[in-house]
Amino acid sequence: MKLEFSLKDVFCPKLFNCLRAYTRKQLLQDSIAGFIVGVVAIPLAIAFGIASGVGPTEGLITAVIAGFIISAMGGSKVQIGGPTGAFIVIIYGVIQQHGITGLLIATIMAGILLILMGIFKLGNIIKFVPYPVVIGFTAGIALTIFSTQMNDLFGMNIESVPADFLHKWVCYAQHWQDINWWAFGIGITSLLMLIFLPKLSKKMPTSLIVIIVMTAVVWVLKQYAGVDSITTIGDLYTIPQGIPMPKMPSLELTEGQTLWSLIQNLFPAAFTIAILGAIESLLSAMVADGVIGDQHNSNTELIAQGVANIAVPFFGGIPATGAIARTMTNIDSGGRTPVAGIIHALVLLSALLFFGPLVGMIPMACLAGVLIMVSYNMSGWRSLVWLAKNPKSDFIVMLVTFVLTILFDLTIAIEVGLLLAIVLFLKRTNEATSIRSFSNELDPNANSDVYGHDLEMLKIPRYTEVYEIDGPYFFGIANKFDDISRQTSSGEQRVRIIRMRKVSFIDSTGIHNLEQLYLRLRRSGIVLVLSGVNNQVFGALEKAGLVEMIGHENVRNHINGALERAEQIVEAIDNQK
Repeated sequence: MKLEFSLKDVFCPKLFNCLRAYTRKQLLQDSIAGFIVGVVAIPLAIAFGIASGVGPTEGLITAVIAGFIISAMGGSKVQIGGPTGAFIVIIYGVIQQHGITGLLIATIMAGILLILMGIFKLGNIIKFVPYPVVIGFTAGIALTIFSTQMNDLFGMNIESVPADFLHKWVCYAQHWQDINWWAFGIGITSLLMLIFLPKLSKKMPTSLIVIIVMTAVVWVLKQYAGVDSITTIGDLYTIPQGIPMPKMPSLELTEGQTLWSLIQNLFPAAFTIAILGAIESLLSAMVADGVIGDQHNSNTELIAQGVANIAVPFFGGIPATGAIARTMTNIDSGGRTPVAGIIHALVLLSALLFFGPLVGMIPMACLAGVLIMVSYNMSGWRSLVWLAKNPKSDFIVMLVTFVLTILFDLTIAIEVGLLLAIVLFLKRTNEATSIRSFSNELDPNANSDVYGHDLEMLKIPRYTEVYEIDGPYFFGIANKFDDISRQTSSGEQRVRIIRMRKVSFIDSTGIHNLEQLYLRLRRSGIVLVLSGVNNQVFGALEKAGLVEMIGHENVRNHINGALERAEQIVEAIDNQK
């Protein structure tokens, strides 16, 4: 078989298709949507950059560059890319362990992994990450983000907050006497505005309005009331105007460390960034498809995400992915093509070029309020309640993933969560697959592969036993079948029919067990006959040489033929006596 590969199969940006029939009316709608979502993205990009442990400039740069690339090269018409809350925990952890340089290298590695996922058409596979795992780590990230904002919300000005979740709260408790009530008032007021303003109008850029109002209030308090204790972004960070020139991340290796050992150390973080970025972007694209009635190209989307994450580290940026909240804002505002996402990136660039001094005046307590609201919306507490009413195994997977995300890190949480989900899937598949044995009669009413319309019971020949496998024949079922067949086989058996009409696929363990069963039966003078083998399973058996070993005459398409073959074998044995 000739293996053909076409770049168009995995990389076909939606922008090219949309521009072929682009109209002035659509340009106007996209421009309005791009401006609105750009305005909404400004405070989020700043907040995510600061919460990640870098700074507001890095957040804005990421939103500009990644937002432009993801819209221009992506596989979704309306996806808006940039820094998101899901990455805060990962970024902060990588910086703590490996520094800024380690984060930049890990982000580039993640970008390469994302491109490889797209090239090898893994876009659809990523969608099969179990829902309880997604809900577990999303809720865990939300709680972690919430915990990181207490220092700024209460204005405690703790210089070094522990990274560990439990130690973080211990640290807060030890500094409760340092609460700045002015900062706390700004933070709580911001949070209340974020809760109640959307009730007036869901279309207004609530986060931006809150930041503008609170920044003005703090400026008035500092100028006319002598309140200088409220910390602003400018007090902690230098806000440059414009995008810095690209440069290669410096490889500062410690004594005895090699580039390869550094890559090995960073690979778990890079893998987590890639997997999380893929999951979040494709989930966002799927939700968007349901709203606008379109179908995104998942592999193209992964490649675009990869290119964006390779590009942003050269400008000092952080990991980026598709952002579902900004994507939905884009859709609600009338955006229907990637042009809206490109305009959103230009709006962010304008903020970076011309409004740097104003960004420096934003109070940190107000940003804490914005991020607390983000963590609440991200928590998906309704999904947690819903899962609690579902099978306990799903709830346990979610709970374990949630706890591991909080107490350890996202890499361990995803790995253990996926492992638990796989084990439970195998357990359920094993329970769903049944194995039955027959020694006298078969009911044709329950047999779809019986020829003719005679509904009388089918007689099973003397010295013949029939086993039916209902479900996939993989390693767990293969061992189960082997145990059952050993326990139920009779001493007078001369023919064993294995009915496989409901076996959808067979793996190497199943093939191995069939081979061992054949050899064991042959030593006992028993002939093995297979019945109802579908084309896929037959091909696997034939490729393994098992069909030739058993004999083509002993592999039948239906039970009638298998029973006839059993009669022939029994008669031949009788004639030999």
